[in-house]
Amino acid sequence: MANDFFGQIDPPQRLLMGPGPVNVHPRVLRAMAADMLGQFDPEMTTYMNETMALYRQVFMTQNRWTFLVDGTARAGIEAALVSLVEPGSKILIVRAGRFGLLLSEIAERIGAEICTLDLPWGEVATLEQIEDALIAHRPQVFACIHGDTSTTMAQPLDGLGALCRKYDVLSYVDATATLGGMPVATDVWGVDIITGGLQKCMGGPPGSAPITISDRAAEHIMARRHVEAGIRSGDMADGSRARIPSNYFDLAMVMDYWSEKRLNHHTEATTMLYGAREAARVMLEEGLDARFARHKVAGAAMVAGLRAMGLKVFGQDAYRMTNVTGVWIPEGVEGEPVRQQMRDDFGIEIGTAFGPLAGKIWRIGAMGYNAKKHNVLLTLGALETCLATQGYAVKRGAGVDAALATCRT
Repeated sequence: MANDFFGQIDPPQRLLMGPGPVNVHPRVLRAMAADMLGQFDPEMTTYMNETMALYRQVFMTQNRWTFLVDGTARAGIEAALVSLVEPGSKILIVRAGRFGLLLSEIAERIGAEICTLDLPWGEVATLEQIEDALIAHRPQVFACIHGDTSTTMAQPLDGLGALCRKYDVLSYVDATATLGGMPVATDVWGVDIITGGLQKCMGGPPGSAPITISDRAAEHIMARRHVEAGIRSGDMADGSRARIPSNYFDLAMVMDYWSEKRLNHHTEATTMLYGAREAARVMLEEGLDARFARHKVAGAAMVAGLRAMGLKVFGQDAYRMTNVTGVWIPEGVEGEPVRQQMRDDFGIEIGTAFGPLAGKIWRIGAMGYNAKKHNVLLTLGALETCLATQGYAVKRGAGVDAALATCRT
């Protein structure tokens, strides 16, 4: 008879230098080992309020409605879109990589009329292009990605909120890959809803999606409010607009849960809240400017090292994310054997690519807990050896030397 007993989980040690997830900060892991509390315990609701206050600083906002959506980063994306976009209404989406296409996928399932601003992978939209598309389509909602890890480019967002307000359009930005590593200047940008994740620059595990919502967007969402029969009382009125077609991702109900009402929606993911709270504490103790500078230095060192090895970096320097770098796989080199040797011989993971870039570029990250000089140097040194194994002519030590010089300037 087969033995169906499995041993204790004991994953191999990896230095995760791909596009995410990354290694979790030890303080976050320790926080997640704390004991359970009931969801209405005063200590638990205090932790919820503290988490809201912490993430207002992370999102650089005064928005009251700043909290967590339980689930990975995609849960936050879906909650934002399903709660903003009414079936049959128009949404304008910038699509310049995999995750812009994901927004279309979600919006299509909602039943929205999808309008797009399509760009080649690796390009970003100008404000002029966005305004022209807003005038042409007159959408209810505009949506885009801040940092798309599939292309390693960051979409400029200065002036976006004002532009959308000019045309009475609600705005949504997915900042999953940039929150905690690049400025996510919610109030300066004037964007209505921004969502993020923990598993990249925040240095946490996947499973919680921070979100911030403007008063303007909150009013729209609450106009779609529908209270479950099992928790409804006589003084609760539904909204006047179309009901949000998801129960779990209904932000109106989730907002009631995080408000002083504590109107039960679901059981809060306690362990994830502990982790999200600690990830924000770690970031704020470091300081926003220091945090962003650390990611910028690590990214610049990675780029300098790759170029010194004779490799061609993907995309435009002016719009490059600080935390993920795309690099063309050189001619004559097989990408997957290099990634496998990186894992097997060095315990380092780097990323592959999607869509038109699949098999053509590697994506190498330096973010969150891993955005440190020694991790960049270790990754470049390992990549050099693996490239040499494949017969690529590389000047030994050039990448590490260039990265080290960049870190010292």
